[in-house]
Amino acid sequence: MRAVIQRVSSASVAVEGRVTGSVEKGYLVLLGIEEDDTEADLAYICEKLVGLRIFEDDAGKMNLSIADVNGAILLVSQFTLLGDARHGRRPSFIRAARPEHAVPLYEAAVKKLRESVRVETGEFGAHMDVALVNDGPVTILLESKRAF
Repeated sequence: MRAVIQRVSSASVAVEGRVTGSVEKGYLVLLGIEEDDTEADLAYICEKLVGLRIFEDDAGKMNLSIADVNGAILLVSQFTLLGDARHGRRPSFIRAARPEHAVPLYEAAVKKLRESVRVETGEFGAHMDVALVNDGPVTILLESKRAF
């Protein structure tokens, strides 16, 4: 599982002109699910998202989590995060999970994260327009396969 976390002062996602999710202070998380991802990958990513300390405290140090600042997460599925462009000119998406495997993991991530923070979402598999104001900018890449 791969996640790109962007600390935002605002972000939104729209499908066919209809806003499906929006947040103010928090994260925009682009989530790619691999064909061999398991509940362990999901648990790792969710735990990191909730505990990651990338918000500044009163001293200006990145020392606060999303829960500490009462932030929210905009979670957007993005299979293209798993594109392999090392060979040729067109990326291969062979490692990306098929919807029958990815959708249950994505929905489980939403449910797990909602235990700790407010979560808004895009629409799995849809063409989405994502808008954000990256705060900092701060962008972090997480990969569950590198954790184990």
